[in-house]
Amino acid sequence: MRIPHRSRTRGLGFNMTPMIDITFLLVVFFLVASHWSRQETDVELNLPTAQSGRESLDDQTPRVTVNILSDGRTMLGSQTVEPDDLASRLRVENAKHAGRLEVRLRADRNTPFAQVEPVLKTCTDAGIQNANFSVTREAN
Repeated sequence: MRIPHRSRTRGLGFNMTPMIDITFLLVVFFLVASHWSRQETDVELNLPTAQSGRESLDDQTPRVTVNILSDGRTMLGSQTVEPDDLASRLRVENAKHAGRLEVRLRADRNTPFAQVEPVLKTCTDAGIQNANFSVTREAN
């Protein structure tokens, strides 16, 4: 029986392919996640102004963005939704986050409150207790 002879000149090494694959997947994941988070606020709205408000929100709180356009359309993130669909989707998201979901309302400054009020009622019906309005700071 012949015993194979291995050369010891190469040495031991690690296979880097799995680490490179995982790193590549993480990079792609974070690129896509950042793109989705930017899409929620990419809707061009003329936000109302306010003299005061919170500068930054708690980053640990799960939140969704609801955009209310001046023509009355409602968008969850960047997708147009019907009022009934909005209620069910908010209910599912709130249940998924154990009732800690926060809703960020972005309403056009020209949107009458009569179109904002049903969205607030929908949030209440879905069990969401934390809703914030996005505004721009008033120039002094």
